[in-house]
Amino acid sequence: MKKHLFDNDWLFDLGDAGEPGKNCNDASWRRLDLPHDWTIELPRGKDNPAGAAGGYVIEGVGWYRKHFHAPRAWGDQRVLVEFEGVYRDAEVWLNGRPLGVHPYGYTTFALDLTSCLELDADNVLAVRVNNTPHGHTRWYSGSGIYRHVWLLTAPRVHVAHWGLAVTTPKITDKAAVVQARTTVENRTDTDRALVVRWRAVGPTGRTVAKGESRGKVQAGATAEFKQRLNVRAPKLWSPGRPDLYRMETEVHEGRTRLDGDSTTFGIRTIAFNAEQGFVLNGRPLKMRGGCVHHDCGPLGAASIDRAEERKVEVLKASGFNAVRCAHNPPAPAFLDACDRLGMLVMDEAFDGWRLHKERNFHDYHRYFDKWWREDLDSMVLRDRNHPSIVVWSIGNEVEERGLPEGAAIAAMLAARVRELDPTRPVTAGVCDIWGVSAWERADPLFAQLDVCGYNYRLDVYRPDHGRFPKRVILATESFPSPQFAFDYWRAVEDLPWVAGDFVWTALDYLGEAGIGHDLLEGDRLPLKIGWPYTLANCGDLDICGGKRPQSYYRDVLWKRAEAPYLGVRAPVPEGRRAVASLWGWVDLQESWSWAGCEGKTLAVEVYFDCDEIELFLNGRSVGRAPAGLEAKHRALFDVAFEPGELKAVAIRAGKAVAETALITAGAPRALRLTADRSRIRADRNDLAYVTVELCDRKGRPVPDGADSVRFAVEGPGEIFAVANADPKTVAPYRGREHRLWRGHGLVVLRPKGPAGNIVLHAIADGVQPGKVAVSTTAP
Repeated sequence: MKKHLFDNDWLFDLGDAGEPGKNCNDASWRRLDLPHDWTIELPRGKDNPAGAAGGYVIEGVGWYRKHFHAPRAWGDQRVLVEFEGVYRDAEVWLNGRPLGVHPYGYTTFALDLTSCLELDADNVLAVRVNNTPHGHTRWYSGSGIYRHVWLLTAPRVHVAHWGLAVTTPKITDKAAVVQARTTVENRTDTDRALVVRWRAVGPTGRTVAKGESRGKVQAGATAEFKQRLNVRAPKLWSPGRPDLYRMETEVHEGRTRLDGDSTTFGIRTIAFNAEQGFVLNGRPLKMRGGCVHHDCGPLGAASIDRAEERKVEVLKASGFNAVRCAHNPPAPAFLDACDRLGMLVMDEAFDGWRLHKERNFHDYHRYFDKWWREDLDSMVLRDRNHPSIVVWSIGNEVEERGLPEGAAIAAMLAARVRELDPTRPVTAGVCDIWGVSAWERADPLFAQLDVCGYNYRLDVYRPDHGRFPKRVILATESFPSPQFAFDYWRAVEDLPWVAGDFVWTALDYLGEAGIGHDLLEGDRLPLKIGWPYTLANCGDLDICGGKRPQSYYRDVLWKRAEAPYLGVRAPVPEGRRAVASLWGWVDLQESWSWAGCEGKTLAVEVYFDCDEIELFLNGRSVGRAPAGLEAKHRALFDVAFEPGELKAVAIRAGKAVAETALITAGAPRALRLTADRSRIRADRNDLAYVTVELCDRKGRPVPDGADSVRFAVEGPGEIFAVANADPKTVAPYRGREHRLWRGHGLVVLRPKGPAGNIVLHAIADGVQPGKVAVSTTAP
């Protein structure tokens, strides 16, 4: 099949006044390019019906229409439209004729346009998206056609949709056996004698193996062709060296090539066992994991390829080697990036089964019985060739987990996954059975899994190993807070049957507002604060991709830190100390600029793997604090603020081995703009992320001042999003003005038009303006 990107020049209307037919007057509708999330464009507010779970947003109903010309050459073709993701309850028509519906917002689906096309004429594809009623999600979902749309064309005899599968059943240092399988559809009324050929292309672009298979496909039927190819001296895929191969397949009839397809794949072996945990290519590897929701921060759910790639980049740069796609299949671009950059993946299907979650009366449970098989098949068939995926998850914290029907459903789902892909294990994230003390009630469900996912059950790792010595445990969710993070990772290091840890979460996200917060010791607050929070505020990385204190602490736990992290807590009432919620972290800042706090006591935290930390203020020793294992590598100080330099010196075996200093910033002087890349493609699927900083005359960041910054762009690009990392912000992520938070902000540029130079200007009252140029090149 040939794939044609179908994202450009759609028409959109918010509301339910649209119609599916060609006669609908759409002249006044908004013209836009997909992917698109209308919810992120609308104001957030305390009284909005999505509430704390959805990030206090507006959802609703929207219509999309796409006008396109169908050439006469399509008369002998099969034509499909593929939607990577529509949230949610999508209804699709072509020229007023219904094509189908798809309720689940996270799985890819394809619909056949062939019989409804009008050749050599204008055609109208209409999509109604219904993101009501509320109570359908526990986090921000977004609304609309938020992932790519593709037009697929193929002759009547063709490779089936998702019909090419590649596995690597046997690997040695000298050779790898690569199993290629191609499913061919015959949409004609005669039997066809065919030859299917395969060519494996190595990481350098050289052909490394070929094969072919002959057979007959009966009229109106499908048939699978398969062949084993031998690849000599294979380069094995791993997070440290993500070498990728490409498999190409062609369908021939006589001397005529009818159709073809291709996919990337990797050569690697995976295993889980209680003696070594996770084993990749014959070597044990601890999974340094984090849970990640589908949103792209200030872009909302809009799944631009570069945004998905950047998520993987910043996670990789912060030490993660594994992600859990919580709690749904991710965008294909995210998985492509994981393949290229080297990130292990847990691909997850559902957040719920037959029973609804909490007050989510309109979640997936409404569709489960009718749609689970189609949605599960979509995930596995679409994603099975990604070498980054090492485990499938069939659910998260399902309400049935302690009930007999929970084990039955798990058995049903796991059996289907193994039927489609017997090469990977099956897991599910299981938490405590709320209101019941008998954790053992989850055992029948666990018995259906290959790897057992434990959410927040560090306390039973050892007892459960005693009960089930062969059980392999993954911490599918763990508390990130300082009172737990050390112990969770220490268990992974010490207990071989615990294969890894997936912290909740790796990236901050929209919705589930205020689940991560700090409070004063002795105060009692709700588990989830909600308003004025609009973000979860629990990621190792903030919504702009910046490292937060917990990420620096994890660097220490993962033995990656080269220098101490030095953070300062804003003043609290005398005699009180800030503590973190289960999913939070104490609000620390890498700043020694606290105007108006002279003489006040500030709490200081230093993280490093050493014996002790000595703290200096303006050259004077404030004191020493332990930072070894017993202190969990956290040294705590109370320091009376005075401007100047605060320096932390790490001491190991009596010698200073590393240091970090914070210096009081001067008055705000200028704005500094830094693009993540100076050159991008002139392609709507590329982006430039520009960090905005307020600096003093020496270029040091200033944490306050310049409350509002105005932006302007010239050249072939547009401002796609503006943001800061404030978890309580309600400022819009769309526009040309935004405030800085603690001296930082973010602007996302999107190419528009031909290649050239995009120049972003930033202006704020009382300081020098800033600008940055990003060049775009032809794709």
